[in-house]
Amino acid sequence: MNQDSPAPSHGRFPYVPIIDRPKLSWPNGARVALWVIPNIEHFLIDRPSTSLVASTVSLTPDVLNYSWRDYGARVGIWRMMEIMERYGVRGTVALNSDVCSENPRIIEEGLKLAWEYMGHGKNNSSLFTGMEPEVERQQLTEVLDTIAKATGERPRGWLGPALTETNNTLDLLAEAGVDYVCDWVNDEQPYRMETRNGPIYSIPYSLEINDIPAFLGGGYSGESFSEMIKDQFDVLYEDGVNSGRVMSICLHPFLIGHPHRAKHFAKALEHITSRSDVWLATGSEIIDWYKNENSHEDA
Repeated sequence: MNQDSPAPSHGRFPYVPIIDRPKLSWPNGARVALWVIPNIEHFLIDRPSTSLVASTVSLTPDVLNYSWRDYGARVGIWRMMEIMERYGVRGTVALNSDVCSENPRIIEEGLKLAWEYMGHGKNNSSLFTGMEPEVERQQLTEVLDTIAKATGERPRGWLGPALTETNNTLDLLAEAGVDYVCDWVNDEQPYRMETRNGPIYSIPYSLEINDIPAFLGGGYSGESFSEMIKDQFDVLYEDGVNSGRVMSICLHPFLIGHPHRAKHFAKALEHITSRSDVWLATGSEIIDWYKNENSHEDA
């Protein structure tokens, strides 16, 4: 490549450091908008995916790791639901559309809890990479339509499987009427992104306050992950005096749903909800408020 040629640019949004932005205010003067994202996923038995034991990953089927992941749908999600309901926290589910047919009981209970459902691909064994635009458009439409039929509401948000995108994903999501996306983990506030089909908004998601990197990559215990959640919240709570922040807690039932971890997840939520000036929100609620506060961007 010619060393003098310009570096590739995504061209989706300008660089605006957080210290140069107008103050962001949340409802009732809240300092932090908290949203919790349970990733409720379906995995194909003949393909590798997130694993606890590496020695069997190459086997087909890899019963050990497949059944470990399946624990989330059978047991872990129900423990998560009980804990979150206890502290008045609604989930914004990153949902593989295959769950609608494979685990419909989860959809049913989530609706009773007023959880929001956003798109997260068809399953977590298939990533959004290397697709031609027409193929991707068809897959996005299928995912969104399937979730809409199962839940009664078309998803307004999107998280790519393993946070994957093509160069066309944002354009196609905006074309399909999706309002916000979670794949860009680069901020503590929402921001507007440009597409060929109008704006779409990025909402803060986290690879740090996320049980997969913490438990499988970082070797954290349930207790140390809980302390990390509380430390994250405490700093954002102080920063939120000057301008509102978003805190995301990104979870997978096959990890956080185990008793020895769930116990400490509950303690983290107890800590957060014991403070005043915290808005317990869903993804759509956060984006709707942000868009209203920044309506001049669309003028």
